[in-house]
Amino acid sequence: MFDSILDKTKSAFEKTKSAVEKIEAPQRRTAGAAALLIVGGVAIVWALIPKSQVENYPVGASVVPEDAWMAVSLSTDPGQWEKLQKQGTAESQKLLNRQLLELGERFLTPYGLDYQKDIQPWVGREVMVAWLPPQVGVTGGTSPSSGQPPVPKAKEPVVMVLPVDNQGRAKDLLEKPKPLPQGLWVSRTYKDVQIREMQGAPTENYSAALLDNRFLAVTTDPKATERVIDTYKAGQSIAKTPGYKEAVAQIEAPDCLARVYVNWPIAANMAAMNAVRLLPPQGKNQLQKFQGFAATVTQEAEGIRLQGISWLKADSEKKQVVENKAKSALSRLPAETLIVWSGSNLQRLWQDYALGARGNPFAPMSPELLQQGVASNTGLNWEKDLLAWMAGDFSLSLIPAVPGSSTQFPAGLVLMVQSNDRRSAEKSLLQLDKVISQRYKFKVEQVKVGGQPVVNWTSQYGGVTLSRGWVSGNVAFLTLGAPVAGAITPNPKAPLALSQSFQKAVPSELDASNSIFFIDVERTLNSKQFALPQLPPVPQTLLSAIRTIGLTSSISNERSTRYEVFVRPKQEGTPGASPSPTTQPQAKPSAAGSPAPSR
Repeated sequence: MFDSILDKTKSAFEKTKSAVEKIEAPQRRTAGAAALLIVGGVAIVWALIPKSQVENYPVGASVVPEDAWMAVSLSTDPGQWEKLQKQGTAESQKLLNRQLLELGERFLTPYGLDYQKDIQPWVGREVMVAWLPPQVGVTGGTSPSSGQPPVPKAKEPVVMVLPVDNQGRAKDLLEKPKPLPQGLWVSRTYKDVQIREMQGAPTENYSAALLDNRFLAVTTDPKATERVIDTYKAGQSIAKTPGYKEAVAQIEAPDCLARVYVNWPIAANMAAMNAVRLLPPQGKNQLQKFQGFAATVTQEAEGIRLQGISWLKADSEKKQVVENKAKSALSRLPAETLIVWSGSNLQRLWQDYALGARGNPFAPMSPELLQQGVASNTGLNWEKDLLAWMAGDFSLSLIPAVPGSSTQFPAGLVLMVQSNDRRSAEKSLLQLDKVISQRYKFKVEQVKVGGQPVVNWTSQYGGVTLSRGWVSGNVAFLTLGAPVAGAITPNPKAPLALSQSFQKAVPSELDASNSIFFIDVERTLNSKQFALPQLPPVPQTLLSAIRTIGLTSSISNERSTRYEVFVRPKQEGTPGASPSPTTQPQAKPSAAGSPAPSR
């Protein structure tokens, strides 16, 4: 190690000397000395500081192979996890504690290890867990021509990278492993790196290697360990993925609880391999245009914030249109709105969706089926008669019924679209009135709501009423369910954008928004007024601990999109028991005479 430091120092001095010698002779005696001190000092410091300290990407990103389809970095600060354990309800806190205990029982206890005693004294500020595609020794099952997706014959290798802050403690753990209940630890060497492997264990095949006393890499497959060593020495890591460093720099946040990275092309291949139905080429090609997604998760006083970014491949012909107008739709909705999704341009949104969804069995809705359904049920062409005048901002929301109103519906579903051609819109809507009246025998009548004309469609069998009208001059609306037109016509008394509940949930960092989503979980999913299906215990416990959720997306440029998500949980005190007795982060001892390269 010290030989390496001396070589770097010598190289720095030689570069500094070369730079000084280029100074003109009259200045060399005075300015040369100053340059030698300043430039040389900076060069020496740069040579001695481990480069992992000055990079802004997660620790371990330079070790994990580039084709990992997903990587998650988790903070090792006990204070972060104890703060998380105080969020939510008593039931959700117990669930988190149980999950943390189960992780230890699965990965540590069977091997006689204890996190606080054996791992925490030497591990760095965060650990990375990554999932690799099952490439080595894996061939597809059935061929694509048989109509069935290929089935991998091996599990995806999992890689865990633990940065080392105390070299002596980490080395002792690897060189003197504790006896296994079943099987033995064996040792081998690969490219001058010692590897410890389990042999004879009935279920697991763990393998571990210490890389230059900087990282302890643990994998579930010996071949994966070799790939990690290759990557660390000279291979392509996820840190070298095109656009990765620039993307994570934009979402860098102090004191992260977690950081996430998804490699879209590899993730798409993994999804196709494990799908029940074969992903068609056109659907797969659309996914292959994206390069990656990265996110950071932090904790705040009011809840948990996620900052994310997605980006396209550099050679992708796909380009995004920078259009961030979603916030304008929020001024037309009342403060009591339960759920809302708003966007910048409904026409463009549909065109982008249809491009990637046509022939894709994983798409939630078939564009062809929607077009056929509109044509057969109304006689209108979805794209020519309706979508053609919907090139403005839009919102789809759920607004609660007015208390005391005589309706069987607890809320009304409302679609609002800003029109770019009101004359064409009026023509299509009048044609729709005619179809609703003649074909479906609904009563179509014009009434006044808030002094504004509104058309009601009422079923002859009673109960079902739809209303349509205009607000703000060129914004068309359609309601279904409870009669809520009065809440938006002509304008809401108090807009949603100014409500305290909305402002606390929806992130405000992205001023220009392409899409916004908000849900009052407490008044919808956790209330008893909506007939919702019963969820399994774990998701139900998590939802019961949440008040509101807000999401904002903004198109930064033609290649990348930013995201902000905020989950606002309930605050019901602290849990009774915690799997970690440590309440504050402890200073980690460092090996004598050795730097801490992972920090």
